[in-house]
Order: sequence, then C-alpha cells, then structure tokens
Amino acid sequence: MSTLKTVLHPKKDNNGNTIFRLTIRLTVNRKRSYLQLLQNIAPEHWDAHAEKLNTKHPKHKQLNRLIRKKYGEIEDYILEMDSTNKSYTAIQVMDAIKNNKEKQTFFELAKEHIEDLTKLEKHNRAVSDQSKINRIKEFAKNENLSFEEIDEYFLKKLKIHLAGIGTISERSIMNIYVLIRLLYNNGIRKNLVDQKFYPFGKGKIKIKYPETIKIGLDEMEIRKIKELDLSQYPEISKTRDVFLFSFYLAGIRIGDVLSMKWKDVVDDRVYYKMGKNNKTVSLKTPAQITEILSHYKQDKVSNSDYIFPHFKNVSKKNSEKVLKKDSKKESKKIYTATKTQTKKLNANLKKLGIMAEIDKKITNHIARHSFGNIAGDKVSPQMLQKLYRHTHLSTTIGYQGNFIHKSADDALDSIITF
Repeated sequence: MSTLKTVLHPKKDNNGNTIFRLTIRLTVNRKRSYLQLLQNIAPEHWDAHAEKLNTKHPKHKQLNRLIRKKYGEIEDYILEMDSTNKSYTAIQVMDAIKNNKEKQTFFELAKEHIEDLTKLEKHNRAVSDQSKINRIKEFAKNENLSFEEIDEYFLKKLKIHLAGIGTISERSIMNIYVLIRLLYNNGIRKNLVDQKFYPFGKGKIKIKYPETIKIGLDEMEIRKIKELDLSQYPEISKTRDVFLFSFYLAGIRIGDVLSMKWKDVVDDRVYYKMGKNNKTVSLKTPAQITEILSHYKQDKVSNSDYIFPHFKNVSKKNSEKVLKKDSKKESKKIYTATKTQTKKLNANLKKLGIMAEIDKKITNHIARHSFGNIAGDKVSPQMLQKLYRHTHLSTTIGYQGNFIHKSADDALDSIITF
C-alpha cells in the first residue's frame, strides 16, 4: 500500500526562521520518504487541499507542472515494480527518482559513501575506506565502472592484483571485499543494480579472513614495565601511563584513552563513549588507575580538560557549548591528533620495551592483547564480552582463543609421556 502527497515541509534556516520547502511525500507500508523539489514556498501561496500552488504565486504554473511531472515519475516506477511483483520501500523509490537521470556508477556511490562518513565525523573510517577505493580504482582503470562489471571474475582478478603488490595482506584484501560488498548492497537497495548480479555468497565469492596470531605481554612483562625507573625520561613515563591505563581497563583503545576527560571519571568509575562504535561504557577504576590519575591531577583546571596532555593544544575551546560547525572542525583535529600522537607513543613504547628488556614488539594495541593473554580462561567468556565491549559473544570467544593454551598444553603433556 503506497500513498503520495505534496506538502510544505517546515525547516529552520541558519537564522532560526521557519521556511517551508515544497516536498513530495511517499508512504509505503507506513514508512515515509521525501523528495525535495528545491523550492521554498510561503504558506499563503499553497492550496493544501488541492496539493498545488495557488494563482498568487508568480510561478504557480511552472511549479505545478513540476509537481505533476514528479508525481508521474514516482507512479510510473511503482507501477513497474507492481507489474513485475517486485517489493519496494519508500526510500528505494525516492532514491531511484533522485537518480533517474542516470544511474550512479560504483565510484560515484563510493564517493557518496565517503562524504557521508565525513559528515558523520567518522574520519578514521573515511580515510581507511578511501584508501581501499583508491586500490580498486588502480586496478579497474575505469572511472565509470558499473556494478554489473564487478562480477566474480573481476573480484578474483582484483585479489590476484592486490596480492601481487606484495605489501597488502590477505586480511586487507578481505577488508576491500567487505567494502565492495557494502557498496553493492547499497546499490541494490537504491535500484542501481539487480540482485541477480550480486557476486557474493554461496557458490560465488566468499569473504574469509585468515587466522592471525595475537601475542600479548604476560604478568612478568607488565610488572617489568610498571616497575621501571623512568624518573629521567618524563616523555616515556607518560607513554607508560597511557599504556597501563589502557591495560588496566581491559584494553581501552588508544583514541578513547587520549580523548578521555576528567568529567568522564565519576565516583570511582570511568564513563566514556567508544570512538569505534559509539557504545557507552562504564568501568570501575582499579587502584592502579587511581594511582595513574594522581600523576595528572595537579594540571587539572576544569572537568572539561583532557586527563592526558597529548591533546592539550588540539582546541582552544573547552566550553561545553561548542557550535555545531566548530564541533565538526574539532572532531577532525582530534582525529589528526590521535594519528600523530599514536605514532609518537608507539615510538616511545619501542624504547620502553628495550629498557625493560622485553623482546616482544610493544604497541598501544598490545595493551588489549596483553589483557586478553593474562585473562586467559580465568573468567567466563560472557564476562570478558562485557569487559571487551564486544557486541557478539562469538567475537569474544574467537578473540580469546588466541590466548587460551592451558587445555591444549595439558593434553599434549598427557600424550607425550615416553
């Protein structure tokens, strides 16, 4: 069941005034989508009952023709879908009408995907996905690549090409496949390509990640780092604090540690939103965390200050009321600062490892692996799932499988007894 209606859609402009936009509203199964006709109309020029502009508007004839034209396009599309017994949603219909002039190519939709990520301030993902898209472009050598051209043969050849470069891992190739799959599904949803051309799934291209070995520090190595005298090395000492802060809180990601503020510590608990997926997390602050925090309290001016000094010069504004435009600029600055500071911290961790006489490669992410290694099978997977902030238990079990060796070791010892 679908219904069409032309309405004046109210919206606030930059000055806070209400403007009314000429809009066609489509409802399918009680879900709505809108097509803006890019015209602002005063209410006194609108006949709501007849759904058209009255004669008071100087361009009423032209705009009423535009309404009828768009109505016809939408009705023709729905009629075609109904005649072929294809299901559709309001969003799908409106997307098809918006792109009615010419179907978007794969790279045009990819560009739109990057723009959406940037608007959502997901800068890390935007940069990562843009890099993947550039790899696909290098191989395709076709700016106007259509979705139908991305078939099993194309994907197999792409994989061979990427593997031949020599610097791209199997996991990275699978991540490129995942991005192509995401964009292909978006293309199907927007009616840019028929489902029958979908190259992934049973009997087609399968995305399978290679097994990886995750190595974390053990208790003795964490103790060596903690007890190291760094009184003569203040920068490395601060790096150690960030690393241990992450470790003691079940491996908080480096970006979340650096962007943490004093207001996030309340009543001996840490509250923060994960940058990776926007999940809200609350964890108890162990005595070790309280000790680390004590090193930085003397520099605290307000609750809006960052706990660690690495973002000190990111923004001159610490006000809670930051304009939306300034907020977007600040998020980009934080992303850039995170990349820069992570590189510096990893360089310092390399020096720290040498000073502590630890042979393993130490990076900020190793704090998470180290927690998993020491946790082993001491607590249930369900509890570890909460500590790791994983959405699915299967993710926790797969992750923790890298660090649980006791059962297999005992089994091996029971067999090799001669």
